[in-house]
Amino acid sequence: MNHITSSKLPMPWGVFDLHVFVDDQTNKEHLLIAFGDISTPEPVLVRVHSECLTGDALFSQRCDCGPQLRKALERVAEAGRGAVLYLRQEGRGIGLVNKIRAYQLQDQGADTVQANEQLGFEADMRRYDICKPMLDHFGIKDLRVMTNNPRKTKALEELGYNVVERVPHQIVSNPFNSGYLQTKAEKLGHLLASDATTE
Repeated sequence: MNHITSSKLPMPWGVFDLHVFVDDQTNKEHLLIAFGDISTPEPVLVRVHSECLTGDALFSQRCDCGPQLRKALERVAEAGRGAVLYLRQEGRGIGLVNKIRAYQLQDQGADTVQANEQLGFEADMRRYDICKPMLDHFGIKDLRVMTNNPRKTKALEELGYNVVERVPHQIVSNPFNSGYLQTKAEKLGHLLASDATTE
């Protein structure tokens, strides 16, 4: 993974620093979106967010990805310091085409885990080792991780980072994603309250 370039990126919550990394094995581009000086030794507020074109860009209500991304950027700006790692691993790692195929199976009654498995994939195929060169580039060691997913914090700890806090990052559900969120809690171990926000 190589750091290629960076620039300023004004967003509704402030002016961020956008850093582009390229995986030399897959040629995929990944982003680290930073706010403030993240190279100082204090724990860094971090969100590891996997790309979701339908949720992030098309405002899909089938998932909570888009609102989670926007809330993470807002929280980082409010804190004055932090980063969102935007990883290009669509559909929990199965890619956009297969994610839409999974949506079709969900339309027929499968839940999100069953749909992936019916297509021949594991429930979650995301890689978190790609975070390491991105975090190491800035000398980051200690993390405050915005997530509801204990597997994510465990993966970061196994990479050698000190996760000093898991910051709950739940978004209010809607009629289209309540079943999806229930599946994440029951089958993927996400720590979700019955219906709460991050407020």
